[in-house]
Amino acid sequence: MTEPAVHVHIPVAPPPTRARLRDFLGVFQYTGRAFSLVWQTSRVMLVWLSLLSAVAGLLPAAITYVGKLIVDAVVHASLHTGGLGDLAARQLAFYYVLLELGLVVLLSAAQRGLSMCESLLRALLGQRVNELILEKALTLTLADFEDSEFYDRMTRARREASSRPLSLVRRAFGLVQNAISVVVYGGLLLHLSGWAVVVLAVAAVPVFLVETRFSEDAFRLFRWRAQESRKQSYLEALLAREDHAKEVTLFRLGPLFLQRYREIFQQLFGEDRDLTLRRAVWGFALGLLSTAAFYGAYAWIVYRTVTGVLTLGDMTMYLLVFKQGQTALAAILAAIGGMYEDNLYLSNLYEYLEHPSRRSEGQAVVGPDPSDGIRFEHVSFSYPGATTPALRDVNLHIPRGGKLALVGENGAGKTTLIKLLTCLYEPSEGRVLLDGLDVRQWSRDALWRRIGVIFQDFIRYQLLVGENIGAGDVEAFDDRVRWQRAGEKGMADSFVQRLPRGYDTQLGRWFKDGQELSIGQWQKVALSRAFMREGADILVLDEPTAAMDAEAEAEIFARFRGLADNRMGIVISHRFSTVRMADEIVVLEGGAVTEQGTHEQLMAKNGRYARLFNLQAEGYR
Repeated sequence: MTEPAVHVHIPVAPPPTRARLRDFLGVFQYTGRAFSLVWQTSRVMLVWLSLLSAVAGLLPAAITYVGKLIVDAVVHASLHTGGLGDLAARQLAFYYVLLELGLVVLLSAAQRGLSMCESLLRALLGQRVNELILEKALTLTLADFEDSEFYDRMTRARREASSRPLSLVRRAFGLVQNAISVVVYGGLLLHLSGWAVVVLAVAAVPVFLVETRFSEDAFRLFRWRAQESRKQSYLEALLAREDHAKEVTLFRLGPLFLQRYREIFQQLFGEDRDLTLRRAVWGFALGLLSTAAFYGAYAWIVYRTVTGVLTLGDMTMYLLVFKQGQTALAAILAAIGGMYEDNLYLSNLYEYLEHPSRRSEGQAVVGPDPSDGIRFEHVSFSYPGATTPALRDVNLHIPRGGKLALVGENGAGKTTLIKLLTCLYEPSEGRVLLDGLDVRQWSRDALWRRIGVIFQDFIRYQLLVGENIGAGDVEAFDDRVRWQRAGEKGMADSFVQRLPRGYDTQLGRWFKDGQELSIGQWQKVALSRAFMREGADILVLDEPTAAMDAEAEAEIFARFRGLADNRMGIVISHRFSTVRMADEIVVLEGGAVTEQGTHEQLMAKNGRYARLFNLQAEGYR
């Protein structure tokens, strides 16, 4: 018995030419979105651009036709001197001159109006696109910002996208404008010969193909070297920012960084130069076809005029029509090529804007067991791309009112625990609970209102002192009473009162009259920021006193220990003389909990904690 034949359908790849055409046309998918973006930005400007483009497209052909009438009227007047006919011919010639003047003035007004609308719309649209980019940034996760490939994508979007939508729309209107001119010119040329229209169209195609091809090459270069451009920007910051100046100067790193900056430029410039030269050579070579076509038509029109087929006015008109038609058609094809290029760059913008947000957010604002506090249950976590986990099977419990200290070497996973608690990252395995509910099920706003945090790498905002502190609670950002109260708790108030304008003193050197603080003073400002969240029942201090003197450190931890009974506290520190105040101390090594207990219990175990504590204590003897 024979087996039935099985027919397997093998998809056949489309021919290269068809696939290339499909890819070319597919790029234009962003044109409609660009128009929608411009429409949302300013409907009035878009309407004016439409009207003025139509006017600017019709008038050149009308001016050319009136020019023909002027020449014919002048020739007629010169051949019929004397009598009433002579006077009428002269008057008609001057009438046509005045008509052409009016049309030229109207065209100039339309072009000036287009320039004005484009200038105003450029500012509005640039702001709108930048807002979209920044609004999208607010929805991203910490993992997105720490992903170098995604960061390159964001960089590409920010570098070109603010100008490309307007460029695309303006080219589209320019295309319509020139298309109107070409239709009118073509209608006039048909009276001369259909072949003139064919020559006009065919001569412009080679240059269009070259420009489109090189636009694609330029875009590929742009995408490929986003990382190099970011390196250049980083080197600029190293050489020109005040927060880098001391170390760069003392270590004599300036010439080294400047040389790297030059090398990156030379690499990028070399690629641009090669592309520009190839584009120019091919453009010139194929542009000669257009020139040859024009002068061929020129000779033919002159011949027909000499033989009496055309009038002098006809010759003048057809030469202008052919030349301007050639220019308009070249502008149409250039606009299509430019729109293709703009669409390529807009793909960066929409690729970034359509990046799926990995931030999952719940809706809960309360947990089922408010007395349970914080729990880490079998929590493991690996950073994207990392080969080893940052945390491994961590189990912790901080009851309501409990104070926990985390100790361990750098990279042991201490700060990672805080990122998981605050939902900046999600566990790879296990779960983090607050009041008996997984933190992923909490509303982010509700969760973050309950947590006051000072990270080790806190931000030094180039803002007023009070605003630096107020940043800890955006809902009380301008509350001067809260500023001072938080400043007193964070031990910043004493030195703030000595500043020239107190809490209204500008910090940093970026802006006029800015005051720079010591590292210890900045740390107190950041600590005060954590105390701004008066409604928070979880206080997290990540190396909060690394730059403070011993007396200030002791006072800070005394205040930490004295937190209200219903408030939980987590402190990360390398100074064991202070962490001993916590109710429980957890030692992390390689992302795992190796020791856990009170200071007395851990000292009695005589393990790693005890060895490190004694080592530090030895330094004070």
